[in-house]
Amino acid sequence: MLLAFIITAVVGYLLGNLNGAIFTARYFAHEDVRKKGSGNAGLTNFVRNFGTGKAIFVILLDVGKTVAACLLGGALLAPYGLTAEGKVLGALAVSLGHDFPALFGFKGGKGIVCGATIAAVLDWRVFAVLVVIFFACFFITRYVSLSSILVSASFGIGFVLRYRGNPSLQIGVAIIAIFAIWMHRENIKRLLSGTERKFSLGSKEKKQ
Repeated sequence: MLLAFIITAVVGYLLGNLNGAIFTARYFAHEDVRKKGSGNAGLTNFVRNFGTGKAIFVILLDVGKTVAACLLGGALLAPYGLTAEGKVLGALAVSLGHDFPALFGFKGGKGIVCGATIAAVLDWRVFAVLVVIFFACFFITRYVSLSSILVSASFGIGFVLRYRGNPSLQIGVAIIAIFAIWMHRENIKRLLSGTERKFSLGSKEKKQ
């Protein structure tokens, strides 16, 4: 069983290093998305600097790697009756790999697409609620960051409440949620100071 845990953690982390924004920007624009705009290797910064045309590739890569990590963990630990725990371990590993990729100097994204995918893999009902929360907040405020922070908190609270009989799952999703919020610490500062940028599909910045 220990080997299954190790494989899930290592492979999940390595999959997390396959950052959709970084790879897509390098392949199509031959640029580093982390040297643009906010410097974040995430979907929002990618769209702001490179437009929506290639954003689907960012999403597909980040969703694909997250699903793969979760399913791998679930499959490896299923023989021990720990399918859900295996999925959460894979989820945690891929999130850490996305946020802190060794392949890219430990400077990655904030994990919101990964987090949404994790929710969908673990429980589609919680995922559906999170989607409603995100878009309701976004359409009212136009702040992707605020919507992401609210969803991250809801993600943790939702799974903790729904899976009260599974402390391993509760702890795993709580850690993922806390990391997602912590990754938005600079956004929180800007939101409090009133300097955070609102999002618009027409906000693609000029290349410098």
